Amino acid sequence: MTQALSFNRPLPEHYSLDAYKKLFADFQEFQARAFHSQPINTLVKARARFVDEVLLELWQHCELSKDKGISLIAVGGYGRGELHPFSDIDLMLLVDKRPGGSQQDAISRFITLLWDLRLEVGHSVRTYKETISLGKDDITIATNLLEMRLLTGNKTLFNELQQAVMADNFWSSQAFFQAKRHEQQQRHAQYHGTAYNLEPNLKANPGGLRDIQTIGWVAKKHFNTRTMRELVAYQYLTEDEYQELMECEAYLWQMRFALHLEAGRNENRILFDYQPAAAERLGFGADGKASVERMMKRFFRTVQRVSELNEMLLQHFEGSILNSQQKVKVSQLDDYFELHGHLIKASDNAVFARRDNLLRLFWHIANNSNITGVHSTTIRLIRQVRRRLMGDLQDYEACRQLFLTLLRHPRGMDKAITLMHRYGILAAYLPQWRNIEGQMQFDLFHAYTVDEHTHRLLKNLYKYSLPEHESEFPLCTDIVKKMEKPELLYLAGIFHDIAKGRGGDHSELGAMDVREFAKLHKLSDFDSKLIAWLVEHHLLMSVTAQRRDIHDPQVVAEFAEKIRDETRLNYLYCLTLADIRATNDNLWNDWKGSLLRELFLATQKAFRRGLEKPMDLRDLIRENQAEALPLLIKQTFIESEILQLWSRIKADYFARYSPKQIVWHCEHILRHKNTDEPLVLVSKAAIKGGTQVFVYTKDQPGLFARMVAALDSKKVNIFDAQIMTNKDGYAMDTFVVLEQNGEAVTSPSRQQSIKKALEQFIAGKPDFSRQKPRLSRQMRQFTVPPKVVFLPGNTKHRTMLEMAALDTPGLLYDIGQVFQQCGVNIHAAKITTIGERAEDFFLISNEQDDALTPEQQSQLKRSLIEQLSQQTEG
Repeated sequence: MTQALSFNRPLPEHYSLDAYKKLFADFQEFQARAFHSQPINTLVKARARFVDEVLLELWQHCELSKDKGISLIAVGGYGRGELHPFSDIDLMLLVDKRPGGSQQDAISRFITLLWDLRLEVGHSVRTYKETISLGKDDITIATNLLEMRLLTGNKTLFNELQQAVMADNFWSSQAFFQAKRHEQQQRHAQYHGTAYNLEPNLKANPGGLRDIQTIGWVAKKHFNTRTMRELVAYQYLTEDEYQELMECEAYLWQMRFALHLEAGRNENRILFDYQPAAAERLGFGADGKASVERMMKRFFRTVQRVSELNEMLLQHFEGSILNSQQKVKVSQLDDYFELHGHLIKASDNAVFARRDNLLRLFWHIANNSNITGVHSTTIRLIRQVRRRLMGDLQDYEACRQLFLTLLRHPRGMDKAITLMHRYGILAAYLPQWRNIEGQMQFDLFHAYTVDEHTHRLLKNLYKYSLPEHESEFPLCTDIVKKMEKPELLYLAGIFHDIAKGRGGDHSELGAMDVREFAKLHKLSDFDSKLIAWLVEHHLLMSVTAQRRDIHDPQVVAEFAEKIRDETRLNYLYCLTLADIRATNDNLWNDWKGSLLRELFLATQKAFRRGLEKPMDLRDLIRENQAEALPLLIKQTFIESEILQLWSRIKADYFARYSPKQIVWHCEHILRHKNTDEPLVLVSKAAIKGGTQVFVYTKDQPGLFARMVAALDSKKVNIFDAQIMTNKDGYAMDTFVVLEQNGEAVTSPSRQQSIKKALEQFIAGKPDFSRQKPRLSRQMRQFTVPPKVVFLPGNTKHRTMLEMAALDTPGLLYDIGQVFQQCGVNIHAAKITTIGERAEDFFLISNEQDDALTPEQQSQLKRSLIEQLSQQTEG
């Protein structure tokens, strides 16, 4: 029995399924205990040796050792002698001829024994010819064969296959390299080219274990080596690079081992479910979110290092080894850099002794559109000099001048900023940037680390200046074209989240940072104040658009007073749009875009009218009525019946809806003869980015709860609600809904289904008493303590309520039930979901149609918090 780690338990003398299961369970428990005291390499290798011995014993038990025409071969990761607790055990049974009756029975018995032990076994039974043929056609099979290891059986057969696999007529070095690089590109594309995701896959994500293995595979095929260590002698790796790769691999192995132990299965995704326990097992502490953030920060920095090494070494392999005989066109760029094909290369190894050349390199990339990347030898130089830097690059005047020049370059935010981020030069320039590298944001709203989010924001800002993106955001494109200093927008983007993770208000701290930056870089007072204001208020526009009633002229006037002028409005609008889109690819939708655009245009109009003469609510009502009336008359309605209907509707209605919407609603109301039945309208096309659902029906207790229950049953998300009761006791309510993917509801059958559900639920059919909703796997990892705050309303007869809670299924229904029980009327609702967090605003009144008294507020708050706390229990 293996002596590794002093696990001295002997194998059972006679085969017994229970005895072997217990042996595996004991070994698993032993390794879990040893995790804190033994090097990860020892644990992984020991498990492979332990499985070797079990397989050999079972091989003999099935009498396959008597068969001289078969070899038992470990392939893939097991072939390398590496096994994590629940890793696949990949086996190939190499036979001299297709197995007959007795041999086939013995093989089946052997594999069945492994399955009975609940081992994750992948196996194949092939002849030499079959193996070679399949390997030539499939790069995955060829790669597995590259790392095969003989466990027992016919050694001659194994050696013959091993020689054939390394021969050029099986896979040449060039063909193998091209296939593995293409495979890696496809794999990276599946993860959107980044590992900076909420629940990254530490094996398959860019910078993960597969990228380390790919480095080894292509080199092993070319040099016929068995270990990564041997590649140093071939000068494919330096000693430092080898040590760095091994350090990165060890950390990723530790995470993978911990994940397997926590999950009890072959799990390579760092799921929310396992992050806290894995962080504790890895020694990052037991303080929940903080422990996870420490663990993930190290993970993201590790995969960044692996990605950099992977890019450099694969490029070195292609250029210096595979294509060493090919001539590359070389042209001089200046005294320090030259162009090798499409790659920029340092002229000599001492180029970066002048620190400003680290910035000049990226200026060349921005200035020359033919440059597609950095030469592998220069990447190696950047890595070496980066470690030797004393202080920050911004300490040098020449570097500061080049940094500003790069910001002002029309293509500075294209490849140049991406490569500066990738190779750590942005962090070497800005000390604050180093703090946000790999900074995890533990929620469902932010899909990326802080540095990756900011990088994506900068790319979004850059798109505004590109003709091919003009149709995507024409308003931003038009604004940026007229900007005298777009670099100020880029600086606001760089600093907007740079203070996250430090404690305190990151907007205020970031504004302080950018003021220091402006002073050091000798920006004007005006520019400094503008950038600092943008950083400090970068959330203002999104919060106002998503949480306030932007159709209320008073809300627009208050927002405009905070903005103060059109210059700030222009910069803030462009920054806000880029920020939201860079936060999470799944959270942006046309509805949010519509809200921001409406707020921008309304504020711009307020500035141009003069803030001292803002539009009065009565002016807006008269304007909308004057435009809607002739349109309704064209629909064959007479003016008197239109005005009679309007006399029953509260004036606020005509301020909240556009003339087209007023016509749409009123046309159907006037034709709706059976007023005992609800009228439900669903917009056939998106209106301002969302599907609008309009309900006209007799008001009744619990109506809001019934309506949201109906919409919830149809699996649509509610983003906005305008709740209004007419003078005659009829409700005129509008909901803006979107599909789960953020798109408007366009299917006619879906629209009809929503309409029918609302009609049934309003009528009290079906019985919609609900079971306690179940939280999703991801949601169960988060807690959002319910919060209820009453804010000053715009009118003395209304109360504004702000509520935050975990975004559980049926949340709005539960809120509606509480409102009904407390005798509260809803007049408007703003529904905002930020990842796992629901932040909703309601404009409410009491049964006397007045603002809630302090006692009523206190009672409502207690009831809401009690209900929401019950909802998330368990």
